[in-house]
Order: sequence, then C-alpha cells, then structure tokens
Amino acid sequence: MNTPLRRVGLAMLGMIILLLANATYIQIFNADDYRKDYRNKRIALEEYSRERGKILVRNGNETLILATVQATNDRLRYLRQYTNGPLYAPVTGFYSTRYGAGGLEKAEDEILNGSDDRLFVRRLSDLITGRDPRGGNVELTINPAAQTAAYQAMEANGFKGSVVALDPKTGAILTMVSTPSYDPNQLAAHNGDAQEAAWKSYNENNPDKPMLNRAIAESYPPGSTFKLVVAAAALEDGKSKDDPVTATDSIKVGGSELRNYNRGYCDNSRTTVSMTTALALSCNTAFAQLAKDMGEDALIEQAADFGVGEDDLVVPTPVVQSCIGPKADSCMQLDDPNAIYQSAIGQRDVRLTPMQNAQIVATIANGGERMRPQLVKSILAPDLSKISDFDEDSLGSAMSSDSADQLRDMMVESEKRTGGNGKRSDLVIASKTGTAETGNDPKNTPPFAWYVAFAPADDPKIAVAVVVESQNVAATGGKLSAAVGRATINAALGGGS
Repeated sequence: MNTPLRRVGLAMLGMIILLLANATYIQIFNADDYRKDYRNKRIALEEYSRERGKILVRNGNETLILATVQATNDRLRYLRQYTNGPLYAPVTGFYSTRYGAGGLEKAEDEILNGSDDRLFVRRLSDLITGRDPRGGNVELTINPAAQTAAYQAMEANGFKGSVVALDPKTGAILTMVSTPSYDPNQLAAHNGDAQEAAWKSYNENNPDKPMLNRAIAESYPPGSTFKLVVAAAALEDGKSKDDPVTATDSIKVGGSELRNYNRGYCDNSRTTVSMTTALALSCNTAFAQLAKDMGEDALIEQAADFGVGEDDLVVPTPVVQSCIGPKADSCMQLDDPNAIYQSAIGQRDVRLTPMQNAQIVATIANGGERMRPQLVKSILAPDLSKISDFDEDSLGSAMSSDSADQLRDMMVESEKRTGGNGKRSDLVIASKTGTAETGNDPKNTPPFAWYVAFAPADDPKIAVAVVVESQNVAATGGKLSAAVGRATINAALGGGS
C-alpha cells in the first residue's frame, strides 16, 4: 500500500473512531438529558399515557386539589388541569407539551410523573398486577385562606408585586403570591395553537410579565425595611434599643445630601433619639450614620447571617440571589466608601427578593434562628400514603434571642405609627414599612412599597413580606402594602378582616 492510500485509510479510521465516540457519548452520558427534554415527543407520549400525580394542600380535614388530570379520548390520554389556576400559578407552575414544565411541576417532575426511585416498588407492583401506572402526589405547606386573602387584596387594587408568608418556627411557606398572574390551564391544553397563543399573550405581548414569579425570581430595593438588618447588626454589636442615635436632618454623602423622608429632624430633635424611635419614624439619617459607625464588614456580615448573598436556595424551585453590592463587582461588597450610607436605608445596589425579606422578618420572629423556607410538606404515593415528610431545617442563628426580642419591641412601636386598613385591637403585630426609590429620576418615578411583619408579636405564627410596584410617586408602604400584609395575617390566624 502506497503512502497516500495509507493516509486516507488512517483518516477514515480516525473518523470512524470519532463517530463511535460521539455515539457513545450521546447514548451513555447525554441519554438522560435527551430523555428529559420536553421536545422529545416519544417521552411526552409516554408521560401522558400514565396518570400524572396531584398537587394538593390540606385545609383542616379537607383536601384541596390544586393540580390534577382528566382522562381524554385523544392521543394524549390525560389533560393537566389546575384549580383556581391564577391564584396558585406561582406555587404550582405549569405543565405543557410544547413549553415543558415550570415551577413546582418542574422541580417535582419525577415524583409527579412516577419515575422517581422512591416509587420503584409501586411501579413494579403496577407492572405485575397490570394496573395503569400513576405518578406520586405532592402535598404543599400553603395556607389556602392566607393565599386567597393575599391574592385578592393584590388583585382588588390592581397591584403588581408579591406576597410571601412563612411560618417562622418551621420555615413552611404559607403564601406565595405574584401578581398579575396567569392561568396554567391555557398552557396545558392539548392543542398546540392554543398553547402558543397563551404563551405569546403571557410573554411576548405582555409587559406585565404575568409568568414572572416575583416572589422568588425578582429582586427589589428593599427601602427602609433594610433598616431591620442595620438594627440587628447594632444590637449584636452591643447597643440596645434605647441607645441614642443621631436625629440630624441631613448627612453629606459625597457631593449630595441624604435626608429624612419628612425633610426635617427625627422626632423634631436637634440632638438624638432612641433607636426605637428612629425605627418607628423610619429616620434615614439615624440608620445611615449607625451603619457608617459600625462599618461595612458588620453590615455585610449581618446581612449574610440573614441569608443575603446565598445563590443556592431552592424551595424547591430556585430563588434568585439577593445582594448588597453590584453583581458586576461583588454581590456582597460595597463599591465605594459612601455606598454604606445609602445601602443602610435599602437603596443604592441593595436588592432583595420578597422571599428573602420574608426570611429576615421570620428570623427575627423566631428569636434569631433562621429556618430554611420549604414549600413541600409531604411526598405521597399514588394511593396518598406518605413516602416522606416535611423536615424542618435550621440554617443557624442570625442574631441572639435578646437582640431579636429588642428588635421585635422596636417593630411593635413601628406598627403603631403605620397606617392602612386591617388593624385589630386583639392582635399585636410587629412590622416595618419601606418605600424604595428607583429609576434614573427617583423623585418622579413611582417607588416600590414594602411592608414586612409578623404576628402575634409575643408568639409569632406567621411572618409576611409584601412588595407593590406602585404607580404613584407619592406611594408608601403604609399606604399600599400594609393592608395587604394585615389581610394575609388575619386570614392565616383565622380572625378579623
């Protein structure tokens, strides 16, 4: 064999080896990815040939089904259906032949479609007995009354934003509302054109982004609610709620001034006020100077103890990262010496998800111990027998119980100064409002209005964070969000209105 033929032969041999290697890689290493790809119609037909599991909540002795299936006569044997779709869409997510799955439908897909290893024995039993295979079921921690109250309060006012409520003692997610919402039933239709029309109406042609889960997939400047983090750092630094802080009307920051909301002195004092008074009146200068005196490291460390900066939280759907500094630089570093003044009042580059802000207030309510937020209460077999249960998970202490008690007392005083509907004479709430400026022209741009709270103050059973993307430049947390938060609290505790 001459040299040219030998070279051609070697080249062909090399190509054959590469083809075999590529086929091996696809079939062995990438097989699972291709199998799970929602565009794989063979897998879609297989999944729709068996009954997908339910997503449900317990409401006392009643079982409320949020997602189930209906048998059909078409090629896809089962149609996914959602009860009160827009109300629970941020919780359930969606399941679609064309667009795959989102939210909990995606996070718990292997349980719901029956392929999870924990269902192996039941799959084997179905095979032996000839029964149609079924997926497992997922029971959630949601409180239906609180979820409904929060959603209705947001929708009735046409609010764009989110409400998150947690059980401070366990981390159970009681409410996860995002408005405006969408109807996942439209995406579950077996008609491809109907799915496409719904997807376009929810995404391409809708600037309100109804499919954006603002509770966990959007972050906002927290405004004055971030003063709770500054106060926690100060209390952990040895200060008390009665210690004096500056009452000045302005602080020079670089070439500008940082002023109080009322443009005057805190509580009309030209010297000092107590930290409790400063929080109750939400005096910017007091907390900006307090943070500057403690230093950047103390503020960042306290924020991190509350969970700010974590990028791996899942509930079980992923939660976007909350940050103090600009992400382009470092999420948990301030980019210049003056940034701490504005960061202390929840402005500049500070951004929190509603879930993160709910965690902060829940941690204070729980005596300083931070619990992992969790949406799944139980994994159930097709016959509703329990496979696994909710497991409380402490993420450690963010502050001492004494500091948490002092901060609770400060928040009770703050609630006394906060307006809005929904107050009850028989219920003591600890709260803080926030009004976060945004945009290139913040004085003429509608702010984000916050309300974070827990109740009852002496034995907390619910902690809530509300954010409203307001349409009015004069909006405040007290005017907009407080009533939504109280409606959620009242519904969860089963009294008042």
